[in-house]
Amino acid sequence: MKNVISTDKAPAAIGPYSQAIEVNGIVYTSGVIPVVPETGEIPEGSQAQAKQAFTNLSHLLEAAGTSMDNVVKTTVFIKEMNDFGAINEVYATFFNGAYPARSCVEVARLPKDVMLEVEAIATK
Repeated sequence: MKNVISTDKAPAAIGPYSQAIEVNGIVYTSGVIPVVPETGEIPEGSQAQAKQAFTNLSHLLEAAGTSMDNVVKTTVFIKEMNDFGAINEVYATFFNGAYPARSCVEVARLPKDVMLEVEAIATK
């Protein structure tokens, strides 16, 4: 059985999808963008956006009963590969111990014209 996960501490779904789904103790998040949930604002710059996106992801995982420590896989979509290093610096601060497996790809455009979007798979 699947369990729909939602929280107001992460951006609401923009379309017909769930923020996250949990099945058999595995949490699959949708893409999380760097929108400040309380205000709808988007921070300036790749590092500020990365920090907000990963903060949102962390809150979503907490709502699912897990945490960043249990993330086994991430996918990071970035608008500009030249920001890879700056985003990587922020990314590293959100994980302790062994880093999850990861894919990172440059894309032409993201929702609300943000600079990155991240999704994760975590265990409970």
